[in-house]
Amino acid sequence: MGEAATDRTVIALRGADAAGFLQGLISNDVPDASGHLVYAALLNPQGKYLIDFFVTSHDDALLIDVHADHAARLAQRLSMYRLRADVQIEATELQVQRGVDTPPAGALPDPRHPALGWRLYTDTPGTAPGIDWDALRVAHVIPETGIELLPDESYILECGFERLHGVDFKKGCYVGQEVTARMKHKTELRKGLARVAIQGDAPVGAEITANGKPVGKLFTRSGDHALCYLRFDRASGVMHAGDAELTLENNSPDT
Repeated sequence: MGEAATDRTVIALRGADAAGFLQGLISNDVPDASGHLVYAALLNPQGKYLIDFFVTSHDDALLIDVHADHAARLAQRLSMYRLRADVQIEATELQVQRGVDTPPAGALPDPRHPALGWRLYTDTPGTAPGIDWDALRVAHVIPETGIELLPDESYILECGFERLHGVDFKKGCYVGQEVTARMKHKTELRKGLARVAIQGDAPVGAEITANGKPVGKLFTRSGDHALCYLRFDRASGVMHAGDAELTLENNSPDT
């Protein structure tokens, strides 16, 4: 049995138009959701992040695994776009289990990174939390809903969605697609999520500076490492946040 992901809610989309409806809205390719998980986001028309989630096919429905704090907002947003499409948006009682050990029958690999293990959708509650997910996220530079991923503020490419298999550049149009494609093909990312070494104390959200100039913000910390949103042209040498000193670490594509 896996660990209970108590901060997750599962929504079901049913109806003849469900797959096509979702396909036209989100950053990844829904037809690829059969037999595995698809990681994706819903963006606003300006290309900024709204909500991230997982999608998989199950029987006659598409299941959406979303942070519980954003489930109602996601359902409301989907309802706004539904118009006359044959789509029903339903709450479910499914539980989300996750783990990093041998996966049980029916579990699906987390598509973001192998280190994040698997996820299972079941009627059975999981065990008490025991895995240090923040440590895994920091080690592999993986953003979290409501922490590094901020609605109406974050851009998914700056948060690593290409590396995390959360965006498909070959699929058709979706909300925010033009801005995302332009960032991919016409510009070099000057800002983004990165891992730093950190010594000293600083709160989440603290401003990071270097040579007296703003560089970015501090987010999740695990031990002597942390995730930050940085302006890369200023993120060199020793940086400061609160009483802490920070230095940029190697953030390779294989992180």
